[in-house]
Amino acid sequence: MKQLSRSRRIAGAAAVVGALLATAACGGGGSDDEGSGAGFNAAVKGVATKSAKKGGTLKFVNKQEFDSLDPQRQYYGFAWDFSRFYARQLISYAPKPGNAANELVPDLATSTAKISNGGKTYTYTLRDGITWEDGSPITAQDVKYGIERIWAKDVVSGGPGYLRQVLDPKGEYKGPYKDKSKDKLGLKGIQTPDAKTVVFNLAKPNGDFEQMLAMPTGSPVKADKDTGAKYTNRPFSSGPYKVQSYTPGKSLSLVRNTAWKKASDPIRPALPDKITVTFNSNLEAIDRLLIKGDYDVFLSATGMTPSGRNDALKQHKGNVDNITTSFVRYVDFTTKVKPFDNIHCRKAVVYGTDYKSLQTTRGGPQAGGDLATNMLPKSVKGADNYDPYGVLKRGGKADPAKAKDELKQCGKPNGFSTSIVARNDQPAEVDAAEALQASLKKVGITLNVEPIQGSTSASITGSPAVMKKRGYGLSMTGWGPDFPTGQGFSQPLIDGRFIEQTGNYNVSETNDPEINKYFDDALKETDPNKAGEIYQKMNHKVSDLAVQMPFIYEKNITWRSSRLTNAFSSAAYNGRYDYSQLGVVK
Repeated sequence: MKQLSRSRRIAGAAAVVGALLATAACGGGGSDDEGSGAGFNAAVKGVATKSAKKGGTLKFVNKQEFDSLDPQRQYYGFAWDFSRFYARQLISYAPKPGNAANELVPDLATSTAKISNGGKTYTYTLRDGITWEDGSPITAQDVKYGIERIWAKDVVSGGPGYLRQVLDPKGEYKGPYKDKSKDKLGLKGIQTPDAKTVVFNLAKPNGDFEQMLAMPTGSPVKADKDTGAKYTNRPFSSGPYKVQSYTPGKSLSLVRNTAWKKASDPIRPALPDKITVTFNSNLEAIDRLLIKGDYDVFLSATGMTPSGRNDALKQHKGNVDNITTSFVRYVDFTTKVKPFDNIHCRKAVVYGTDYKSLQTTRGGPQAGGDLATNMLPKSVKGADNYDPYGVLKRGGKADPAKAKDELKQCGKPNGFSTSIVARNDQPAEVDAAEALQASLKKVGITLNVEPIQGSTSASITGSPAVMKKRGYGLSMTGWGPDFPTGQGFSQPLIDGRFIEQTGNYNVSETNDPEINKYFDDALKETDPNKAGEIYQKMNHKVSDLAVQMPFIYEKNITWRSSRLTNAFSSAAYNGRYDYSQLGVVK
């Protein structure tokens, strides 16, 4: 799951935040006592300010634009969470705090799947009373058509490709826009015998299939409302809210979908009357506006800036949650760009990196996260402390001697020059890239920092051809699980069969037969622990190849307004609040 970063450079950030957490007085959000309705970490401990009251306007603010409002094109984590306001799936995640949120529960369907045919056939029945915003019923054919759209990669690009892999591994279907069948429902892997029944036929068993259906790519789309690439501007609602207005880069407004019926939706309480998102290019200003009370939640949920969190923890600690996420911040190596086709040149970067300096740009251990030694987050079975490059042993500091030895082995004893891509609308990425630049300079590697807009990343880092043409050897990025398994985290990043020419997330273009087989073997396992053992071997192999360089397991300081009700950290959304449950005090 793609996620975007946010923080600014500050010397000694870790020490400042640590001291404030220990000594700051309670702020306007409530007391610090355990079990209180609000207060410091109230949304981490449980539900902050429980309430069933309806009304008012829930106000989000964000610097980063959505990658898309089109459910089939979304891959930013905050967009997945937000889309629950207007997009439903056959099944979804339980609206519960913490790890309990990982439970799959029925949404449009009456129950989770009836599984048959040796784990290859999944059958669902739609519940009564589910409607589109125009009052027409949501049908099985709408579910199938919506999912078919992810095959139209030339029109609907950017979202995860899991369903393509399990329902059409040979890539025979070309998507509904090129579908020659009369009803445009020619995908063989999904059958709709009537308006209420959806049957999925997998090419082979996959224990994570229902996890895939719970993602926004599993959302229905009404064919006569589909505007192709323009659907992102005005998705047609199957949820409790619909788009009232949307000006990309400026604002988004959702209002109640009066055709939605609470009796048909066991998940969403639909408390606010209106939901707004305002985009603001100034991160420090965003924090000031949050503290002032003009907005309720920072949509990306990637933490406050150093100045913002200092003020929040000092004056309003009761409005703060220190959330541990499932995200890993890392650097991708473009192994098709020289000299990173040579493993020793990649290892030279790993040993030449001062991890502590990168951690500091993210906010230090408290507000940024712990040093990372490998690519599996601790929430995923198979994660361990594998540290083949001795990151923790060397205290996160660079090892110049080993870096220079690797340079000799890769035929570059005097170093080399390369470029790193970082999103300039996410300053912490640029800050981390500049810290890496300073670190590598000491071992003879010249790093050029190439800032890009986050909204263009899919066409740059997501395009192997563009990365090669521009000679971008590295990419600063972050990733969280699409769902909490080794497949849900790692497969888009490292399985060679997931390399795409557009919307690509396997930036390293790793296509190692042993790694690919690890995924196949793990997916045959019905025991999650046994699958985890396989993913552990896969992750060790990835680490040994040095195709990615993780540097922190992310934490952040999150603001929760005094108006906000029903806020809790959801493991299903990588620690963010479950946005669909939020309300406000009018």
